[in-house]
Amino acid sequence: MNAAIDWNLEGSYFEACNCETACPCVWLQPPSEGNCKLLVAWHINSGYLSDEKLDGLNVALACYSPGHMKEGNWQAALYVDERASDAQFDAITQIFAGKLGGHPAILMSFVTEVWGIKKVKIDYQEDGNKRQLIIPDIAQAEIESIQGIKGGESTISNPPLCVVPSHPTVVAKSKNYEYQDYDKVWKFTERNGYFSPFTYQP
Repeated sequence: MNAAIDWNLEGSYFEACNCETACPCVWLQPPSEGNCKLLVAWHINSGYLSDEKLDGLNVALACYSPGHMKEGNWQAALYVDERASDAQFDAITQIFAGKLGGHPAILMSFVTEVWGIKKVKIDYQEDGNKRQLIIPDIAQAEIESIQGIKGGESTISNPPLCVVPSHPTVVAKSKNYEYQDYDKVWKFTERNGYFSPFTYQP
């Protein structure tokens, strides 16, 4: 029933985690460090839920998987752009909590514990082959793509597990990655990153 609600999101996304590049989790292999500490950011270029426009808003997700990601038991926290109105906040929360179907529902089916949902300032930046996220006092991440053997960007297409199935994923490496919230403190450099455009819909 919920999947019939009309919604659509398009924009760009990136992620960083503690795995070695490229993260083996997308191939349903164990995380290279035994667990996965993941930070994902989305910038919505255009989007809506029913009559509620979501253009220009940012969203982030911190996620911890204690072991093999396909086995579930993920823990997660959702961060929503402080510029969102109450109605926009509710729309984004419904979509990214997986309540309205689509790929977010698949991802959230692995989550068994939600640390919390917050409205925060989210600065999402794109600069050529670099992506950066800043959430003051909570998270900072910057990644840069890895050049392929023929030049240009290296990509992965249609893996069995991914944040964005709608577009090939550019493989990147983190220049820095820091997260501190909900009694978690993560800090990594030179680890895995991915980015691409994204489209989500029911």
